[in-house]
Amino acid sequence: MKKILGVLTAALLLAGCGTADTDEGDGGKESGPTKVKLQLQWFVQAQFAGYIAAVDKGFYAEEGLEVEILEGGVDIVPQTVLAQNRADYAISWVPKALASREQGAAITNVAQIFKRSGTYQVAFADSGIKTPADLKGKKVGNWGFGNEYELFAALTKAGLDPGKDVELVQQQFDMQALLRGDIDAAQAMSYNEYAQLLEAENPKTKKPYQASDFTVLDWNEVGTAMLQDAVWASTERLSDPAYQETTVKFLTGTLKGWIFCRDNPEECRDLVVARGSKLGASHQLWQTVETNKLIWPAPDGIGVIDAADWKRTVDLSLGTKNADGDTVITKQPEGLAYTNDYINKALANINDDTKGASYKPEPVKVEPGGK
Repeated sequence: MKKILGVLTAALLLAGCGTADTDEGDGGKESGPTKVKLQLQWFVQAQFAGYIAAVDKGFYAEEGLEVEILEGGVDIVPQTVLAQNRADYAISWVPKALASREQGAAITNVAQIFKRSGTYQVAFADSGIKTPADLKGKKVGNWGFGNEYELFAALTKAGLDPGKDVELVQQQFDMQALLRGDIDAAQAMSYNEYAQLLEAENPKTKKPYQASDFTVLDWNEVGTAMLQDAVWASTERLSDPAYQETTVKFLTGTLKGWIFCRDNPEECRDLVVARGSKLGASHQLWQTVETNKLIWPAPDGIGVIDAADWKRTVDLSLGTKNADGDTVITKQPEGLAYTNDYINKALANINDDTKGASYKPEPVKVEPGGK
């Protein structure tokens, strides 16, 4: 894990000077739309359906913005791209961004899109793993790169030392190691890898696996959930009134996009697939609906950062040790780590339901292979 943190630190130290590679990204000319670059956290998929819909349905354009979506990947750290002024906004999990802030990234959370964590640890039902404590002595897969913090927090809460009491295995971004029996428990996102399990064939039955074949450790239920997908902005540029205005416009368009995907999941699925997603239509519909579950209901309004959720994430980041004995952060976040000023202004611009109190997701049937 020290190696991973070292890579992130090195990336930040390589940060270049200058402004974002956009045309008038901090306000724009009156004669044309303001050009904005958004850095995604991962490859194009329905995890980001709201942003895609905001572009393709014209919600950003209604706000006078021309938004370019930058695809993420294994070697892309979105908060670093933002800190280097190569994007105007970025999507990142809060604990990862907090670690980057402590290393020098001047970024601010301006909208907490995901209210809930989507991270699972999944094992076969006959493994005997029913709680985090049952992971003792087991081969436990995780992706690393900051995706493991909730797992380590759960192990710590259960009285286990992540460096001694479990065998940590570097997991690929799929479920093959679990399906082969190479590991006892695998990291999975509710909206992605978990569906991959249900899309795979059970060699015993020659039919797709069922949910009953697995045990799921949900960090929301365990109590170690940490805030995930948030919109991050440049702290320094937030002192510029033009960038402030652009931020409100960007968040307004973003909220319209997510509200549209809540109410039109099939159409949003189609927009994601049309963007060239490597995953099939049935998988992307599952992902759209499961992502919506992480957003809705939003009691305070979509995007509002709840102080209690923030405190829990910070406390877990301060108290959870990794395999090397290091914590995610070593001190309370300094400066403007988050603000609700811009999301509240954006919410005031929305005439639709921004809380989704009555949201009820439709069930989705996965298809073999996620086609």
